[in-house]
Amino acid sequence: MNLGDLKIYYLDGGMTNMDGGTMFGPVPKVLWSRKLKPNDKNQVRMSTHPILIIAKDKNILIDSGLGMGKLTDKQKQHSGVENESYVKENLAAYNLTPEDIDIVLMTHMHFDHAAGLADNDGHAQFPNAVHYIQQDEWQEFLAPNLRSKATYWPQNQGDYQEHMILFENEIEPYPGIKMQHTGGHSYGHSIITIESNGERAVHMADIFPSHAHFNPLWVTAYDDYPMQSIREKERLIPYFIYNDFWFLFYHDADYFAIKYDSQQKTIQSAIKR
Repeated sequence: MNLGDLKIYYLDGGMTNMDGGTMFGPVPKVLWSRKLKPNDKNQVRMSTHPILIIAKDKNILIDSGLGMGKLTDKQKQHSGVENESYVKENLAAYNLTPEDIDIVLMTHMHFDHAAGLADNDGHAQFPNAVHYIQQDEWQEFLAPNLRSKATYWPQNQGDYQEHMILFENEIEPYPGIKMQHTGGHSYGHSIITIESNGERAVHMADIFPSHAHFNPLWVTAYDDYPMQSIREKERLIPYFIYNDFWFLFYHDADYFAIKYDSQQKTIQSAIKR
């Protein structure tokens, strides 16, 4: 898609099939299955597709996908992995290589977002990029608690931290592109807003992982702080709709981007995968 002076694409960072009950937490299946149809294993398809922003002078990547060779067979089975990352191959379609990425923006460091940051030897997959990560998120990634250690994997650490900038509440890594700390899904979870020539988009990451999670109360069982996710969604989604933002998705297997009607709160425009 084009957004002002920016070109925005999604890259195939892997495809998963996650347990539907886990993806919708307390929401009864009779309700969520009307939005996303589960397979015979009660799984729903969830992409892990990084977002590529091409500006005039910088190439920017949001999150990094599943990587290659990071998951064991058991982990692939548990997450219903159909394929791992084709990020490198997808970049080539735009005449880019991983070395051409200038900035990497991490919404959070869960394995399905961070496994593509480094190879199995810990070497940065995007060696020339400055990596932006919320400070509390980084600290928990390094020292996870009993619950979070299942998704903050030490094998996803790497020498990319030699080119890393931490922030607390908000930062603007590139003119018009801002990261904002929200918490909710994880303590350091962040969203990203993008503005160029009067056009706007937002990536709310995993507090709004798919179009089926539009209702503020519909949060995943993966959310460490679900009431914080609800609080942020309740305030931010109406704000972004009122201000004519596109919503960009990492996990939605059906939609890359959606714009909602400000009156009816229904889908006005959409870009499908």
